[in-house]
Amino acid sequence: MGGEPIISVSGLRGIVGDTLTPVVASRYAAAFAEQLPAGPVLVTRDGRANGGALVAPIVAGLSQSGRHTVIDGGIAATPTTGVLVRDRKCVGGVQLSASHNPAEWNGMKLFSSEGRVVPGEFGQRVLENYRTTASQQRAMSSEHPAASIKPLADTVVAHLSLVEKTVDVARICEAGFRVLLDSNHGAGSVVGGPLLKRMGCRVKVLGEKPNGLFAHLPEPTAENLAGVCEQVTRAGAAIGFCQDPDADRLAIIDENGRYLGEEYTLAICVDHVLRHTPGPVVTNCSTSRMTEDLAAKYGMPFFRSAVGEANVVDEMLARGAVLGGEGNGGVIDPRVVLVRDSFVGMALVLAAMAERALPVSALADELPRYAIHKTKIELRADKVPAALDALEKRFTDATPDRLDGLRLDFPTKAGRGGSWLLVRASNTEPIVRAIAEAPTQAEAKTLCTKALTTMGSI
Repeated sequence: MGGEPIISVSGLRGIVGDTLTPVVASRYAAAFAEQLPAGPVLVTRDGRANGGALVAPIVAGLSQSGRHTVIDGGIAATPTTGVLVRDRKCVGGVQLSASHNPAEWNGMKLFSSEGRVVPGEFGQRVLENYRTTASQQRAMSSEHPAASIKPLADTVVAHLSLVEKTVDVARICEAGFRVLLDSNHGAGSVVGGPLLKRMGCRVKVLGEKPNGLFAHLPEPTAENLAGVCEQVTRAGAAIGFCQDPDADRLAIIDENGRYLGEEYTLAICVDHVLRHTPGPVVTNCSTSRMTEDLAAKYGMPFFRSAVGEANVVDEMLARGAVLGGEGNGGVIDPRVVLVRDSFVGMALVLAAMAERALPVSALADELPRYAIHKTKIELRADKVPAALDALEKRFTDATPDRLDGLRLDFPTKAGRGGSWLLVRASNTEPIVRAIAEAPTQAEAKTLCTKALTTMGSI
């Protein structure tokens, strides 16, 4: 009990009552606020049952640092938090969420005044400040008065309006899609239900009440959504949308109950956007090659970033991207908010279905076909550089890239798509993760096996 939370430059996560305590939450909020200019700070949470008890310590930490106005957005999705920070002219925001982690977890994600997850350099300053104050065991100061808390009466209209502007709502309404939405008792239903109804969909919502009492494990994987796949077909739905608890990720189930997954979410959205809006596209270096192939199809520039939402956003801003995201079902549309957003993902997929008069299964089947395999190996941090060097020497036919760990891109064979292998060290564990994508599952698995064999000999 009482260990350290998992901390990165964009936030922290921990088990509530163990690695994430009220004291930790308060100190981290104070460390964040001390890096902000004067002004209001937004606080929201994703509906987890343990989130409410952490709000007061966070407000206390903000107060300690001189933040006297806190806007309470209540239960809200992570992308909604980004919209509200910007809409309410806040200097920053804190979203209480542990994303896809189990129910006993929670966390704090930090937002800048632009309504995005804080950039790495800023987050590093917060992290260093937190570690300094934690080591000093600083007690709560009485120098600052308690922050005034202003509750928001409405948290959905601004987000709904922005999402609706990205698509032809009238055309989607004409289609009258029957949709199953699985919010799994997270924050996704708060905007998801109203959005789908305003788009003329006949909606069945699973886990509509955002109380954190998950009906299945919260990560939207094929294994965890097996029961939801069955409900899509029983409901006669044209599509099933499945969110993680803070609704920044979106997985898709087709009308036949087939789990398409999260990688296809971004690819379908990219295909639709590039049909209408030419421009660069950005993904992180662990995302499926499908998006790169689509950019090439439309003659558009494609760029990769290091893994991490903040890195994707940095690259999107640098390149003037029309769309970006990550293969975990996180679609980032700069017209809405610079945050992974399941709601704009739903709108763009429905727009593609309506415009082309095709079921989502057909949209998926016409995309480039690849298979991904993931694995890991225990390896001390001091051995990682030598392991990456050994991999680069072994796979001499591949093009190496050290943007984030080591990515190896293999030549495209005649009539077949290319393969790639990404090997990168975990930021929180003494392990190295290997991800491979190839035209077949067997080829992807073989790449990972060869990588593990090579690293294991170091």
